[in-house]
Amino acid sequence: MHDPDPAGAAFDALGDPTRRAIVSELGRSDSVTATQLADGLPMSRQAVAKHLAALSEAGIVCSARVGRETRYRLEPSALEVPQAWLGGVARAWDARLDRLRRLVED
Repeated sequence: MHDPDPAGAAFDALGDPTRRAIVSELGRSDSVTATQLADGLPMSRQAVAKHLAALSEAGIVCSARVGRETRYRLEPSALEVPQAWLGGVARAWDARLDRLRRLVED
């Protein structure tokens, strides 16, 4: 079941540094297996699969069976919601800092 707050689900999933490393690796590949990902990380394939499941639950990663393999790929559109949220926060802080700068300069 997907979180009713997509930004929250994405932030929860991306809060783990291993998951961020997996997302970075998936961003450099068309699709990979959990075994291929585990080869570049200091953990087992089973541990990588658990992280992939969390990323999949947040909608950040999708999987497909190709023959006997399950291949994973990044779903970039899932990152648009948290990116938009962060953009709004950044714009609000930019406005606050701009007002402060004008007060200091006056």
